Amino acid sequence: MYKKKQPQTKKTLINERIRAEEVRLIDETGEQLGLLPLEEAIAKAKEKGFDLIQVTEKVIPPVCRIMDYGKYIYALKKKEKSAKHNKGGELKHIRLTFGISDHDAETRAKQAEKFLKIGDKVMIELRLKGREKAHGDFARDKIMKFVETLNKILPVKTERDLKRQPRGFSMIITKK
Repeated sequence: MYKKKQPQTKKTLINERIRAEEVRLIDETGEQLGLLPLEEAIAKAKEKGFDLIQVTEKVIPPVCRIMDYGKYIYALKKKEKSAKHNKGGELKHIRLTFGISDHDAETRAKQAEKFLKIGDKVMIELRLKGREKAHGDFARDKIMKFVETLNKILPVKTERDLKRQPRGFSMIITKK
């Protein structure tokens, strides 16, 4: 059996694993204590019952913080997880039909409003089948009426104008 390879995460340096001789120290309240030798910084952290954690390695001397290592890891994971969920800027699709009723169009407008408030772009599609393809003007009016309904709820701007495609019409809108 092959083991699944775990993604390699950057190890956080704590206490004796920090390789710098001198560190810029921040205490548990967020107050800067200035430049201190590593041994003295570790001693202060142990004295308060916490760990010395290297926060950044890009600057010389590195910035270290006195805090609980478990809480630090928890905060990092929470921050990473929230970054995954707050994407925004995706392209969402709202599909209309040729014979859509006014109430259904309003319901879809409210759904589009939710997408736009998050920061997503919305592609409005109206698919045409069979004989419906002969009535392009009616379909175009349906989409424009939908956009007007949406505009009453939330001001929108067109990112891509109404475009005829082989299977119908589509346009992309965003929040103003």
